[in-house]
Amino acid sequence: MYWTLELAVKLEDAPWPATKEELIDYATRSGAPLEVIENLEEIEDEGDVYESIEEIWPDYPSSEDFLFNEDEY
Repeated sequence: MYWTLELAVKLEDAPWPATKEELIDYATRSGAPLEVIENLEEIEDEGDVYESIEEIWPDYPSSEDFLFNEDEY
């Protein structure tokens, strides 16, 4: 399983919190690349409910990771 920003961003608008099955269903219906669906299928599922993409890919960059000050614009 590998994630890139390009792949992970496809799940930003997913209906969080969500189970693995709900995320796969969302990715399929939204036309996400096959790699996103394959990555989701590789998650070891114990019936967990995921609150955000950070729980699936801990290295997902947050808005604080970017040096952009919205107040300046």
